[in-house]
Amino acid sequence: MGKTVLIVDDSASLRQLVSITLKGAGYEVLEACDGSDALRQLKGQKVHLMISDVNMPNMDGISFVREVKKNPAYKFTPVIMLTTEVAEEKKRLGQEAGARAWVVKPFQPQQMLAAVSKLLM
Repeated sequence: MGKTVLIVDDSASLRQLVSITLKGAGYEVLEACDGSDALRQLKGQKVHLMISDVNMPNMDGISFVREVKKNPAYKFTPVIMLTTEVAEEKKRLGQEAGARAWVVKPFQPQQMLAAVSKLLM
């Protein structure tokens, strides 16, 4: 069984694109439409990596990362921020919250897979 990746993004088409990319590389995929939905779905099951958008309704990505890192089961789970945001301030906030990588949309599938495999080593 492959490693499990949670994708958190309010864009269904983007979740689908990332999901197809990851499934094609052998990963199991869970999807959530925003940070609140993701927290509801995380019930202690093993998730090896999370990919989150920054700008989402209900709970943005940085708030999601802050919250999920409070849970001992996910404290050390790597998070990639996948976003259109390029502002250094946002990157700093993401890093302080616990994000390990920052990938700017639109992304190349190989770029995403390289970041994922690097963090899952």
